[in-house]
Amino acid sequence: MGISVNLARESRGRYGPYGGRYVPETLMAPLEELERAYAEARDDPGFQAELAALLRDFAGRPTPLQFASRLTEQLGGARIYLKREDLLHTGAHKINNSLGQGLLAARMGKKRVIAETGAGQHGVATATAAARLGLTCTVYMGTDDMERQRLNVFRMKLLGAEVIGVNSGSRTLKDAINEAMRDWVTNARTSHFLLGSALGAHPYPMMVRDFQKIIGEEARAQILRAEGRLPDALFACVGGGSNSIGLFHAFLGDTHVKMTGVEAGGRGKSVGEHAARLAAARGFTGARPGVLQGTYTYVLQTTDGQIATTHSVSAGLDYPAVGPEHAWLADEGRAEYTAVGDEEAVEAARTLARIEGIIPALEPAHALAELIRRAPKMKKDEIVILNLSGRGDKDMEILSRYV
Repeated sequence: MGISVNLARESRGRYGPYGGRYVPETLMAPLEELERAYAEARDDPGFQAELAALLRDFAGRPTPLQFASRLTEQLGGARIYLKREDLLHTGAHKINNSLGQGLLAARMGKKRVIAETGAGQHGVATATAAARLGLTCTVYMGTDDMERQRLNVFRMKLLGAEVIGVNSGSRTLKDAINEAMRDWVTNARTSHFLLGSALGAHPYPMMVRDFQKIIGEEARAQILRAEGRLPDALFACVGGGSNSIGLFHAFLGDTHVKMTGVEAGGRGKSVGEHAARLAAARGFTGARPGVLQGTYTYVLQTTDGQIATTHSVSAGLDYPAVGPEHAWLADEGRAEYTAVGDEEAVEAARTLARIEGIIPALEPAHALAELIRRAPKMKKDEIVILNLSGRGDKDMEILSRYV
């Protein structure tokens, strides 16, 4: 297929036609400053060593690659491995990126970080990184998400962050990002916008992916030690797309390794009932290329071009656009994207809890549901890795209403 894993750097933030930098003039200078600072830090052994030490000693890397023996036996098909990002400090993969960008902010002389959050895990990770690095922190969160993720709101406040509720629009992640960007426009000289997923204007998709690609790099080495070969398939949930591109990136050049991203199928296939941007082949409607929050990618839109409302039981997948690298991988056919509904995701979470003793977050439970659907049809000697990107503590109230 000829996909180059270095394409993003060669094309300055373009993934085929996607990506780019579509922002007001007031943000061009801060983004160019950030691009220069990141390029210097990426090539600085001192920065990389400090980040590696934080990831090891503070966050808890490397995370295990666990053979899910009972789930494998129960499903009767492929051998299933779980990349246990849920065991990281703060409970999800988000800490990888928050520590990386937090260190970068400190290197740039920024004393304050601004973050957006949906499920709250990125907000908690950013508040945690800020506390560890001596930075002040402001987190924007939609009021609907604040209600369904009250535990994470309290965690952020306990860590010293200011949490500002956003009551406009759909009162979810999209609106939190809008408010965070407005704050950044006003305070770009002293503050860094610590975006949590692989979306937004260049260099954010590239930078977030680079901070998350450690997931796939570890998993690749671990599966070679455990099985002596690469996996046949990878599964990960896709909201903005950071945990999935973090797993996929190390395997992009291995075209025999199939990659499946799983979006939020919500409660129906009509516009407003789901958050599936790349799963049009499965009958989900409303997605077409457009610009949202700084990047050109697939965006859920109404017939007259307005940003569509979305729905998902998981706050972290409830977003109308997707990272531009995923849009490109979908167009190229290198990765497959499908969607799982609310009820299936909840049932998958319950299955993993009862069979393996692990309660997953509702976000990776979507990927788990797709794996549960497919694994019995696979051969017993096939190997799959699922990125268990977060733990389910934050979702107890939601799960209790369903189960």
